[in-house]
Amino acid sequence: MSDIAITSAFDSGNIEVRSIFGDEALLKIRPDQDSSFLQWFHFRVSGARGRALTLQITGLNGSAYPMGWPGYRARVSEDRRFWGLADCAWDESLEGGTLTIRYTPTSDVAWFAYFAPYSMERHHDLVSRIASAPGVSYRALGQTLDGRSLDCLEVGDGPLQVWLYARQHPGESMAEWWMEGALELLADPANSVARELRRRCRVHLVPNANPDGSARGHLRTNAAGVNLNREWQDPSAERSPEVLALRTAMDETGVDFAMDVHGDEAIPAVFMAGFDGIPSLRPEQAEGYRRFIAILERRTPDFQTQRGYPVAPPGKSNLTMSTNQLAERFSGRGCVAMTLEMPFKDHDDAPDPRQAWSPERSAQLGRDCMAALLEWLEGRDSVGHVADYP
Repeated sequence: MSDIAITSAFDSGNIEVRSIFGDEALLKIRPDQDSSFLQWFHFRVSGARGRALTLQITGLNGSAYPMGWPGYRARVSEDRRFWGLADCAWDESLEGGTLTIRYTPTSDVAWFAYFAPYSMERHHDLVSRIASAPGVSYRALGQTLDGRSLDCLEVGDGPLQVWLYARQHPGESMAEWWMEGALELLADPANSVARELRRRCRVHLVPNANPDGSARGHLRTNAAGVNLNREWQDPSAERSPEVLALRTAMDETGVDFAMDVHGDEAIPAVFMAGFDGIPSLRPEQAEGYRRFIAILERRTPDFQTQRGYPVAPPGKSNLTMSTNQLAERFSGRGCVAMTLEMPFKDHDDAPDPRQAWSPERSAQLGRDCMAALLEWLEGRDSVGHVADYP
């Protein structure tokens, strides 16, 4: 029986083959360019119909988040539409930390990934489809180091400025699935939530803030090996043109509400992170954040508030991160900013044994967040919110 074939020479692909023998392979993840970050993998196995594959990804004690491997299951697809779960075992003592994936394909080709990929081709399809919808406008905010456009889609004519942006960390592909759900709702002229949001707001959506890293198969950085979510205090054209373009556009419009959409490797839950430690924190900002997460928790079982990141003490927020920078930068407007985190594992409060956390649930959460935003705005109006800007 011939050996299987493994490749990652495609959009967002990442794996290096150490050896293949029959149905078994030793693999390792290629680090981000000019960086030590590694965790994202995406590869194709061919010639494997009916064969019990054993795929071992080694050296993972040196990955970005080794605490993310226990309890994790790789995603697998044979049609690149439905992404299910492969059986996995984690052994930190084997080959510098090894994730063993076992799967028997029913067809000749199978794809494996850290999470269901959101390809650049699908990104372009999304942008073109939404940009052609009635009432939607498109603009390129700038260019990346690899020459890609930083795409922004905008809807609505209201006075409140809402910014939604995703995939600063390109391996967190669930973030663009979330964007697909939010964009499809907002572009639908028959959707009542969308109609009311468009009346109240100007919504700016950046579905992929790091297209270079996405195409290159990076976990966390852009083409220069820079973590974009540590560049918001002082972005530069040389290191982080994506953040420079995005922050410049935000300065032009102002920001009343912002959500930065991410994925978390270790915590098996959907949760939010806020901006408690910013120097200029205003009571109405803190209250607005608490009210939004309470609304979202009530509206969907795919969100919770018991697990998440530690809260920064007063005055100690990291202003290089977008959520903190925006809440501080636009505190005079009462800006409410937040970071949404979705799991690479599952949302344990409402587990799915077929897919764990999935593209479908990510997209639905995008729609749920838009409904929560409308309810939040209605409550904001009812208490007569007034910011000290024209």
